[in-house]
Amino acid sequence: MSSSGTTSRGRIDKRQAILEGAFTVFARQGYAQACVQEIANEAGVAKPTVYNHLTDKATLFKHAMEAGARTALDDRLAALEPLANPAEDLRASLEDVAHALLRLHTNERSCALRRLLYSEVTRFPDILDIVVESGPDRLNQALADRLARLTLAGRLRATDPDLAAEQLMALLLGPLEARSQLGTRTLEDTELREVAEAAVRTFLHAWGPDTRERS
Repeated sequence: MSSSGTTSRGRIDKRQAILEGAFTVFARQGYAQACVQEIANEAGVAKPTVYNHLTDKATLFKHAMEAGARTALDDRLAALEPLANPAEDLRASLEDVAHALLRLHTNERSCALRRLLYSEVTRFPDILDIVVESGPDRLNQALADRLARLTLAGRLRATDPDLAAEQLMALLLGPLEARSQLGTRTLEDTELREVAEAAVRTFLHAWGPDTRERS
């Protein structure tokens, strides 16, 4: 690799480390209490380096939120991959994917992302667009695509894949707020599995291939 390529790679890696460090500090301290020196320490860089990459604390926060949302989305999109070639037991495949999505939704990064969004959206109203752009809409589109392919293969009757995806996500995420007491209670994995199974059971009752026969 050329020296210029090495330098460019180094800048990208350093910027990524700064954004990861910033997200960690903002999640721990909140925006108001976080300081750039602490972010620099977390990222393992000098304080001036932070300013060289991202000009001020507000810019740093916005970019950290964008990077955090993008990482969360990438993880969720990866969780949908089993639906590209599901097992013969479609219910089991859907339950595994649903369980994986719930685990991602309740992990530390996702919870921190939501806390920061709720607490800082009045100070930074544009972060709502940043998070949504890399969040529910993109995930629903990807899920709808998977459901549409399953419908074409005769394994679902999702005549409106966008609506089917929206309803499946609602069945998964709807119970979490109450069960987790607005995120203040950690849910055991067995409970997440129960929510996933119940959601898929209801989803297949509405969109499963045998719906017409039961009606």
